[in-house]
Amino acid sequence: MTLLVLGIVLWIFSHSYKRLMPGFRARIGEEPGKGVAALTALAGVVLTVIGYRMAPVVPVYTPIPGMGHLVNLTMLVAIYLLGAGGMNTWVTTKIRHNMLTGALIWAVSHLLVNGDVASILLFGGMALWAVLSMVLIGRAKPWVKPVPKGAKQEVILIVATLALYAVITGIHLWLGYNPFLGTYP
Repeated sequence: MTLLVLGIVLWIFSHSYKRLMPGFRARIGEEPGKGVAALTALAGVVLTVIGYRMAPVVPVYTPIPGMGHLVNLTMLVAIYLLGAGGMNTWVTTKIRHNMLTGALIWAVSHLLVNGDVASILLFGGMALWAVLSMVLIGRAKPWVKPVPKGAKQEVILIVATLALYAVITGIHLWLGYNPFLGTYP
């Protein structure tokens, strides 16, 4: 569990230190700061994946049977929201933190179907990070609604969402987790 926790901490740090430690970020500079953030985030992801895969399954709660079907739907929404920010689709004028909202939906969705300690640490940690980030960004600057780029961007995002969903589903199947069962052991 140590690698899992360390990975989560590195991920949160890499995405938060600019706002939590602006003096440090200013001293190292914008471009080097991006490099530090990217390397720290990458290390966090690697440690999180290794730590999660190595963690023993220690059940805390039993997910509600059939909940996986709801999660499949919410994952489509999460992937769409994660992509919307970079593409300035219509949803970016409705939801300020669309990428973080997507991450929050992803995390909570996974908590609905995973009731073990490692999953609670991983997905609960990511949910807390998303909420913390929304608060920190909200305090730092006012929201300026972007101008959506149009229907073409929307179609591209929907196609990309479906393609990424298929890839993620394939990865889950390859790892031995069938996301279409509806109920998981």
